[in-house]
Amino acid sequence: MRIILPGKSLPAIMILSLVILYACQQSGGGAGADAKNLFQYDDNLHARWSSPENLNGIKGAGGKENNGAKGHPFDSIPAGATLTLLDIKEQGIIQLIWVTVRDRSPEMLRAMKLEMYWDGEEKPAGSVPFGDFFGVGLGKTAIFQNHLFANAEGRSFNCFIPMPFRKGARITVTNESTKSQPNIFFDVDYSLLKNWRDDYLYFHAFFTRDTATTPSVDFVMLPRVEGKGRFLGVNIGVNANPLYNKSWFGEGEVKIYLDGDTNYPTLNGTGTEDYIGTAWGQGKFINDYTGCTISDDSLLQWAFYRYHIPDPIYFSTDCRVTIQTMGGDMTNVVAAYQSAGVPLLPVTTDAPDGFHRFYKKDSLVVLDSTRKDSWTNFYRSDDYSSTAYFYLDRPSNELPPLQTLTLRTTGSR
Repeated sequence: MRIILPGKSLPAIMILSLVILYACQQSGGGAGADAKNLFQYDDNLHARWSSPENLNGIKGAGGKENNGAKGHPFDSIPAGATLTLLDIKEQGIIQLIWVTVRDRSPEMLRAMKLEMYWDGEEKPAGSVPFGDFFGVGLGKTAIFQNHLFANAEGRSFNCFIPMPFRKGARITVTNESTKSQPNIFFDVDYSLLKNWRDDYLYFHAFFTRDTATTPSVDFVMLPRVEGKGRFLGVNIGVNANPLYNKSWFGEGEVKIYLDGDTNYPTLNGTGTEDYIGTAWGQGKFINDYTGCTISDDSLLQWAFYRYHIPDPIYFSTDCRVTIQTMGGDMTNVVAAYQSAGVPLLPVTTDAPDGFHRFYKKDSLVVLDSTRKDSWTNFYRSDDYSSTAYFYLDRPSNELPPLQTLTLRTTGSR
Protein backbone atom coordinates (compact mmCIF):
# COMPACT_ATOMS: atom_id res chain seq x y z
CA MET A 1 0.00 0.00 0.00
CA ARG A 2 1.21 3.53 -0.81
CA ILE A 3 -0.24 6.91 0.13
CA ILE A 4 -0.08 9.58 -2.56
CA LEU A 5 0.68 13.15 -1.47
CA PRO A 6 1.03 16.13 -3.80
CA GLY A 7 4.17 15.40 -5.79
CA LYS A 8 5.18 12.47 -3.52
CA SER A 9 4.54 8.77 -2.99
CA LEU A 10 5.42 7.36 0.45
CA PRO A 11 4.90 3.91 2.00
CA ALA A 12 2.00 3.84 4.47
CA ILE A 13 4.31 2.61 7.26
CA MET A 14 6.47 5.72 6.80
CA ILE A 15 3.43 7.96 7.03
CA LEU A 16 2.31 6.12 10.18
CA SER A 17 5.76 6.55 11.74
CA LEU A 18 5.69 10.28 11.07
CA VAL A 19 2.23 10.57 12.62
CA ILE A 20 3.34 8.71 15.77
CA LEU A 21 6.48 10.82 16.07
CA TYR A 22 4.44 14.00 15.77
CA ALA A 23 1.95 12.80 18.38
CA CYS A 24 4.76 11.97 20.82
CA GLN A 25 6.29 15.39 20.36
CA GLN A 26 2.96 17.11 20.95
CA SER A 27 2.03 15.04 24.01
CA GLY A 28 5.45 15.00 25.65
CA GLY A 29 5.31 11.19 25.73
CA GLY A 30 7.11 8.36 24.00
CA ALA A 31 10.71 7.28 23.83
CA GLY A 32 11.70 10.32 21.80
CA ALA A 33 10.46 12.68 24.49
CA ASP A 34 12.20 10.68 27.23
CA ALA A 35 15.52 10.75 25.37
CA LYS A 36 15.15 14.47 24.82
CA ASN A 37 14.53 15.06 28.51
CA LEU A 38 17.72 13.22 29.42
CA PHE A 39 19.93 16.06 28.20
CA GLN A 40 17.71 18.99 29.20
CA TYR A 41 18.69 20.93 32.32
CA ASP A 42 15.81 21.44 34.74
CA ASP A 43 16.41 24.15 37.31
CA ASN A 44 13.13 23.28 39.05
CA LEU A 45 14.49 19.98 40.43
CA HIS A 46 17.27 19.58 43.00
CA ALA A 47 18.04 15.95 43.88
CA ARG A 48 18.16 14.67 47.48
CA TRP A 49 18.49 11.16 48.96
CA SER A 50 17.31 10.28 52.45
CA SER A 51 19.15 7.21 53.75
CA PRO A 52 20.70 6.07 57.04
CA GLU A 53 23.93 7.68 55.83
CA ASN A 54 22.22 11.08 55.43
CA LEU A 55 18.72 11.19 56.87
CA ASN A 56 16.53 13.68 54.98
CA GLY A 57 19.23 14.26 52.36
CA ILE A 58 20.84 17.30 53.96
CA LYS A 59 23.08 19.11 51.49
CA GLY A 60 26.77 18.25 51.96
CA ALA A 61 26.11 16.03 55.00
CA GLY A 62 26.25 12.48 53.61
CA GLY A 63 28.41 9.68 55.01
CA LYS A 64 29.82 11.55 58.02
CA GLU A 65 30.00 8.53 60.33
CA ASN A 66 33.17 6.40 60.47
CA ASN A 67 35.09 9.03 58.51
CA GLY A 68 32.90 8.42 55.46
CA ALA A 69 33.70 4.68 55.29
CA LYS A 70 30.21 3.11 55.29
CA GLY A 71 29.57 4.02 58.89
CA HIS A 72 25.77 3.81 58.94
CA PRO A 73 24.33 1.80 56.03
CA PHE A 74 21.31 0.39 57.90
CA ASP A 75 19.12 0.69 60.97
CA SER A 76 17.06 -1.77 63.00
CA ILE A 77 13.49 -1.52 64.25
CA PRO A 78 12.90 -3.14 67.65
CA ALA A 79 9.48 -4.59 68.38
CA GLY A 80 7.02 -1.74 68.88
CA ALA A 81 9.40 0.94 67.58
CA THR A 82 9.05 3.39 64.70
CA LEU A 83 11.77 4.37 62.23
CA THR A 84 11.56 7.61 60.28
CA LEU A 85 12.71 7.36 56.66
CA LEU A 86 12.04 11.00 55.78
CA ASP A 87 10.90 14.10 57.65
CA ILE A 88 11.32 17.42 55.85
CA LYS A 89 9.42 20.71 55.75
CA GLU A 90 10.03 21.81 52.20
CA GLN A 91 8.38 21.59 48.77
CA GLY A 92 9.28 18.65 46.63
CA ILE A 93 8.40 15.38 44.95
CA ILE A 94 9.36 11.82 45.90
CA GLN A 95 10.42 9.83 42.86
CA LEU A 96 11.69 6.52 44.29
CA ILE A 97 11.45 4.58 47.53
CA TRP A 98 13.80 1.60 47.88
CA VAL A 99 13.98 -0.60 51.00
CA THR A 100 15.34 -3.98 51.94
CA VAL A 101 14.89 -5.78 55.26
CA ARG A 102 16.38 -8.88 56.84
CA ASP A 103 13.13 -10.50 58.00
CA ARG A 104 10.90 -10.83 54.94
CA SER A 105 8.46 -13.39 56.34
CA PRO A 106 4.76 -12.85 55.51
CA GLU A 107 4.10 -12.20 59.20
CA MET A 108 6.71 -9.43 59.40
CA LEU A 109 5.79 -7.84 56.07
CA ARG A 110 2.21 -7.58 57.30
CA ALA A 111 3.20 -6.53 60.83
CA MET A 112 5.38 -3.62 59.69
CA LYS A 113 3.29 -0.54 58.97
CA LEU A 114 4.39 2.06 56.42
CA GLU A 115 2.83 5.50 56.78
CA MET A 116 3.22 8.73 54.80
CA TYR A 117 2.14 12.21 55.77
CA TRP A 118 1.98 15.29 53.57
CA ASP A 119 2.15 19.00 54.44
CA GLY A 120 2.21 18.53 58.20
CA GLU A 121 -1.10 16.63 58.40
CA GLU A 122 -1.65 14.56 61.54
CA LYS A 123 -3.50 11.82 59.67
CA PRO A 124 -1.48 9.78 57.16
CA ALA A 125 -2.43 9.78 53.49
CA GLY A 126 -1.36 6.15 53.45
CA SER A 127 -1.20 3.61 56.28
CA VAL A 128 -0.49 0.20 54.75
CA PRO A 129 1.27 -3.05 55.71
CA PHE A 130 4.83 -2.75 54.44
CA GLY A 131 4.82 -5.62 51.95
CA ASP A 132 1.37 -4.89 50.58
CA PHE A 133 2.30 -1.26 49.96
CA PHE A 134 5.12 -2.36 47.65
CA GLY A 135 2.77 -4.48 45.56
CA VAL A 136 3.59 -7.72 47.40
CA GLY A 137 0.18 -9.39 47.67
CA LEU A 138 -0.55 -11.57 50.73
CA GLY A 139 2.68 -10.28 52.28
CA LYS A 140 4.61 -12.85 50.23
CA THR A 141 7.70 -11.78 48.31
CA ALA A 142 7.89 -12.58 44.61
CA ILE A 143 10.25 -11.59 41.83
CA PHE A 144 8.56 -9.02 39.60
CA GLN A 145 8.85 -5.60 38.01
CA ASN A 146 5.99 -3.51 36.69
CA HIS A 147 5.39 0.16 35.99
CA LEU A 148 4.96 1.15 39.65
CA PHE A 149 6.82 -1.42 41.74
CA ALA A 150 9.70 -3.89 41.57
CA ASN A 151 11.04 -6.72 43.71
CA ALA A 152 14.12 -7.50 41.68
CA GLU A 153 15.21 -10.80 43.25
CA GLY A 154 12.57 -11.16 45.93
CA ARG A 155 14.78 -9.35 48.45
CA SER A 156 14.10 -5.65 47.84
CA PHE A 157 11.13 -3.32 47.63
CA ASN A 158 10.95 -0.50 45.08
CA CYS A 159 8.21 2.07 44.50
CA PHE A 160 8.38 4.38 41.48
CA ILE A 161 5.16 6.33 42.11
CA PRO A 162 5.76 10.12 42.05
CA MET A 163 4.51 11.79 45.24
CA PRO A 164 4.48 15.61 45.28
CA PHE A 165 4.19 17.60 48.51
CA ARG A 166 3.92 21.35 49.06
CA LYS A 167 4.88 22.01 52.69
CA GLY A 168 6.54 18.83 53.87
CA ALA A 169 6.75 15.05 53.83
CA ARG A 170 7.14 12.42 56.55
CA ILE A 171 7.48 8.66 55.99
CA THR A 172 7.72 6.17 58.83
CA VAL A 173 7.88 2.40 59.34
CA THR A 174 6.51 0.94 62.56
CA ASN A 175 7.27 -2.61 63.70
CA GLU A 176 4.06 -3.84 65.33
CA SER A 177 5.31 -7.40 65.69
CA THR A 178 6.80 -8.97 68.81
CA LYS A 179 10.17 -9.50 67.08
CA SER A 180 12.91 -7.07 66.16
CA GLN A 181 13.56 -6.24 62.52
CA PRO A 182 17.37 -6.50 62.68
CA ASN A 183 18.25 -4.74 59.41
CA ILE A 184 16.52 -2.14 57.30
CA PHE A 185 18.35 -0.36 54.48
CA PHE A 186 16.54 2.43 52.62
CA ASP A 187 16.72 5.27 50.14
CA VAL A 188 13.95 7.82 49.69
CA ASP A 189 14.96 9.70 46.55
CA TYR A 190 13.23 13.05 46.07
CA SER A 191 13.74 16.41 44.45
CA LEU A 192 13.16 19.83 45.92
CA LEU A 193 10.76 21.82 43.74
CA LYS A 194 11.03 25.54 43.10
CA ASN A 195 7.65 25.79 41.39
CA TRP A 196 4.38 24.13 42.33
CA ARG A 197 1.60 23.54 39.80
CA ASP A 198 -2.03 23.89 40.81
CA ASP A 199 -2.94 20.60 39.12
CA TYR A 200 -0.54 18.53 41.29
CA LEU A 201 -2.33 15.86 43.34
CA TYR A 202 -1.30 14.11 46.59
CA PHE A 203 -0.63 10.37 46.65
CA HIS A 204 -2.77 8.15 48.93
CA ALA A 205 -2.98 4.42 49.66
CA PHE A 206 -5.54 2.24 51.46
CA PHE A 207 -5.31 -1.38 52.66
CA THR A 208 -8.17 -3.60 53.76
CA ARG A 209 -8.80 -7.27 54.44
CA ASP A 210 -11.85 -9.47 55.03
CA THR A 211 -10.93 -13.01 56.05
CA ALA A 212 -14.44 -14.34 55.33
CA THR A 213 -16.43 -12.32 52.82
CA THR A 214 -20.21 -12.56 52.83
CA PRO A 215 -21.78 -14.13 49.72
CA SER A 216 -23.43 -11.42 47.55
CA VAL A 217 -21.70 -8.58 49.45
CA ASP A 218 -18.99 -7.02 47.31
CA PHE A 219 -15.51 -6.62 48.79
CA VAL A 220 -14.78 -2.89 49.02
CA MET A 221 -11.22 -2.21 47.89
CA LEU A 222 -11.58 1.57 48.15
CA PRO A 223 -14.36 3.04 50.28
CA ARG A 224 -15.89 6.24 48.96
CA VAL A 225 -13.34 9.07 48.93
CA GLU A 226 -14.38 12.65 48.33
CA GLY A 227 -12.52 15.22 46.27
CA LYS A 228 -10.94 15.54 42.87
CA GLY A 229 -8.44 12.86 41.99
CA ARG A 230 -7.33 9.82 40.07
CA PHE A 231 -7.73 6.14 40.87
CA LEU A 232 -4.31 4.70 40.11
CA GLY A 233 -5.01 1.00 40.63
CA VAL A 234 -4.93 -1.87 43.08
CA ASN A 235 -3.13 -5.03 44.09
CA ILE A 236 -5.30 -7.86 45.41
CA GLY A 237 -4.63 -11.00 47.43
CA VAL A 238 -6.96 -13.99 47.74
CA ASN A 239 -6.76 -16.96 50.08
CA ALA A 240 -9.46 -19.13 48.52
CA ASN A 241 -11.74 -21.01 50.89
CA PRO A 242 -10.90 -24.75 50.92
CA LEU A 243 -14.60 -25.53 51.35
CA TYR A 244 -14.91 -25.04 47.59
CA ASN A 245 -11.98 -27.38 46.87
CA LYS A 246 -10.34 -26.29 43.61
CA SER A 247 -13.34 -24.45 42.22
CA TRP A 248 -12.44 -21.27 40.35
CA PHE A 249 -12.64 -18.20 42.59
CA GLY A 250 -12.29 -15.44 39.99
CA GLU A 251 -15.65 -14.69 38.42
CA GLY A 252 -16.15 -11.48 40.39
CA GLU A 253 -16.47 -8.21 38.47
CA VAL A 254 -14.64 -5.02 39.46
CA LYS A 255 -16.96 -2.03 39.80
CA ILE A 256 -15.78 1.60 39.96
CA TYR A 257 -18.33 4.16 41.16
CA LEU A 258 -17.55 7.71 40.01
CA ASP A 259 -18.92 11.19 40.73
CA GLY A 260 -22.23 10.43 42.39
CA ASP A 261 -22.84 6.85 41.22
CA THR A 262 -25.09 5.07 43.74
CA ASN A 263 -26.57 1.62 43.06
CA TYR A 264 -24.77 1.03 39.78
CA PRO A 265 -21.25 2.03 38.73
CA THR A 266 -20.05 3.81 35.62
CA LEU A 267 -17.16 1.39 35.12
CA ASN A 268 -18.00 -2.34 35.28
CA GLY A 269 -15.67 -5.19 34.32
CA THR A 270 -16.54 -8.74 33.26
CA GLY A 271 -14.49 -10.87 35.67
CA THR A 272 -11.47 -11.03 37.93
CA GLU A 273 -8.91 -12.39 35.48
CA ASP A 274 -10.42 -10.15 32.79
CA TYR A 275 -9.64 -7.11 34.94
CA ILE A 276 -5.93 -7.95 34.96
CA GLY A 277 -5.79 -8.60 31.24
CA THR A 278 -5.85 -12.38 31.03
CA ALA A 279 -8.63 -14.93 30.41
CA TRP A 280 -9.99 -18.42 31.10
CA GLY A 281 -8.17 -18.74 34.43
CA GLN A 282 -5.24 -17.01 36.00
CA GLY A 283 -1.64 -18.22 35.98
CA LYS A 284 1.45 -16.31 37.00
CA PHE A 285 2.52 -13.50 34.66
CA ILE A 286 4.13 -10.07 34.98
CA ASN A 287 3.33 -7.11 32.71
CA ASP A 288 3.81 -3.36 33.10
CA TYR A 289 0.24 -2.60 34.12
CA THR A 290 -1.35 -5.99 34.83
CA GLY A 291 -0.07 -9.20 36.34
CA CYS A 292 -0.36 -12.09 38.76
CA THR A 293 2.63 -12.55 41.08
CA ILE A 294 1.23 -15.61 42.89
CA SER A 295 -0.88 -18.39 41.40
CA ASP A 296 -0.82 -21.45 43.64
CA ASP A 297 -3.47 -24.14 43.23
CA SER A 298 -2.04 -26.19 46.09
CA LEU A 299 -2.18 -23.38 48.66
CA LEU A 300 -5.26 -21.82 46.99
CA GLN A 301 -3.53 -18.45 46.88
CA TRP A 302 -3.50 -15.72 44.24
CA ALA A 303 -1.99 -12.24 44.22
CA PHE A 304 -2.51 -9.92 41.25
CA TYR A 305 -2.57 -6.26 40.20
CA ARG A 306 -3.97 -3.72 37.75
CA TYR A 307 -2.57 -0.19 37.37
CA HIS A 308 -4.54 2.34 35.34
CA ILE A 309 -1.66 4.13 33.63
CA PRO A 310 -2.60 3.87 29.92
CA ASP A 311 -6.32 4.05 30.81
CA PRO A 312 -6.50 6.87 33.41
CA ILE A 313 -9.50 7.01 35.75
CA TYR A 314 -10.19 10.55 36.98
CA PHE A 315 -12.97 11.65 39.27
CA SER A 316 -14.17 15.15 40.10
CA THR A 317 -16.21 14.62 43.30
CA ASP A 318 -15.89 11.04 44.60
CA CYS A 319 -14.80 7.48 43.88
CA ARG A 320 -15.48 3.99 45.27
CA VAL A 321 -14.08 0.64 44.05
CA THR A 322 -15.37 -2.89 44.74
CA ILE A 323 -15.02 -6.46 43.50
CA GLN A 324 -17.59 -9.24 43.67
CA THR A 325 -16.55 -12.36 45.59
CA MET A 326 -17.82 -14.81 43.02
CA GLY A 327 -16.56 -18.10 41.60
CA GLY A 328 -17.70 -20.91 39.37
CA ASP A 329 -17.59 -24.61 38.58
CA MET A 330 -19.56 -27.25 36.71
CA THR A 331 -23.20 -27.19 37.76
CA ASN A 332 -23.22 -30.66 39.36
CA VAL A 333 -20.15 -29.74 41.45
CA VAL A 334 -21.75 -26.52 42.70
CA ALA A 335 -24.97 -28.44 43.41
CA ALA A 336 -22.99 -30.85 45.61
CA TYR A 337 -21.56 -27.91 47.58
CA GLN A 338 -25.05 -26.50 47.92
CA SER A 339 -26.51 -29.75 49.26
CA ALA A 340 -23.62 -30.02 51.74
CA GLY A 341 -24.46 -26.61 53.19
CA VAL A 342 -21.39 -24.79 51.92
CA PRO A 343 -22.11 -21.01 51.89
CA LEU A 344 -22.97 -19.99 48.33
CA LEU A 345 -25.60 -18.26 46.23
CA PRO A 346 -26.04 -19.41 42.60
CA VAL A 347 -26.02 -16.54 40.10
CA THR A 348 -25.99 -17.77 36.48
CA THR A 349 -25.59 -20.95 34.47
CA ASP A 350 -24.00 -21.12 31.03
CA ALA A 351 -25.45 -24.21 29.33
CA PRO A 352 -25.91 -25.60 25.81
CA ASP A 353 -29.50 -24.33 25.88
CA GLY A 354 -28.47 -20.76 26.77
CA PHE A 355 -27.24 -18.39 29.46
CA HIS A 356 -29.59 -18.46 32.45
CA ARG A 357 -29.84 -15.57 34.93
CA PHE A 358 -31.59 -16.48 38.15
CA TYR A 359 -29.97 -14.58 41.03
CA LYS A 360 -32.44 -12.89 43.37
CA LYS A 361 -31.62 -11.47 46.76
CA ASP A 362 -34.80 -12.81 48.36
CA SER A 363 -34.83 -16.36 46.96
CA LEU A 364 -32.46 -19.28 46.44
CA VAL A 365 -32.23 -21.42 43.32
CA VAL A 366 -31.67 -25.14 43.92
CA LEU A 367 -29.30 -26.48 41.27
CA ASP A 368 -29.75 -29.69 39.31
CA SER A 369 -27.15 -32.10 40.69
CA THR A 370 -27.26 -34.29 37.56
CA ARG A 371 -26.31 -31.54 35.14
CA LYS A 372 -22.70 -31.99 33.98
CA ASP A 373 -22.93 -30.05 30.72
CA SER A 374 -23.04 -26.51 32.13
CA TRP A 375 -21.06 -24.00 34.19
CA THR A 376 -22.56 -22.18 37.18
CA ASN A 377 -21.29 -18.97 38.73
CA PHE A 378 -21.97 -18.45 42.41
CA TYR A 379 -21.31 -15.98 45.20
CA ARG A 380 -18.91 -17.45 47.77
CA SER A 381 -16.93 -16.62 50.89
CA ASP A 382 -13.14 -16.18 50.66
CA ASP A 383 -10.29 -14.26 52.30
CA TYR A 384 -9.68 -11.05 50.32
CA SER A 385 -7.13 -8.29 50.89
CA SER A 386 -6.17 -5.33 48.75
CA THR A 387 -4.18 -2.14 48.56
CA ALA A 388 -5.70 0.67 46.51
CA TYR A 389 -3.57 3.55 45.21
CA PHE A 390 -5.00 6.91 44.27
CA TYR A 391 -4.30 10.63 44.02
CA LEU A 392 -6.40 13.32 45.69
CA ASP A 393 -6.46 17.11 45.65
CA ARG A 394 -5.84 17.20 49.41
CA PRO A 395 -3.04 15.86 51.65
CA SER A 396 -5.23 13.65 53.87
CA ASN A 397 -8.45 11.65 53.57
CA GLU A 398 -11.34 10.43 55.71
CA LEU A 399 -10.81 6.70 55.19
CA PRO A 400 -10.78 4.28 58.16
CA PRO A 401 -7.47 3.65 59.98
CA LEU A 402 -5.33 0.60 59.26
CA GLN A 403 -6.85 -2.63 60.56
CA THR A 404 -5.48 -4.43 63.60
CA LEU A 405 -2.29 -6.48 63.57
CA THR A 406 -4.29 -9.64 64.30
CA LEU A 407 -6.56 -9.16 61.31
CA ARG A 408 -3.66 -8.31 59.01
CA THR A 409 -1.49 -11.29 59.96
CA THR A 410 -3.92 -14.09 60.77
CA GLY A 411 -3.32 -17.16 58.65
CA SER A 412 -0.11 -15.78 57.12
CA ARG A 413 1.74 -18.52 55.26
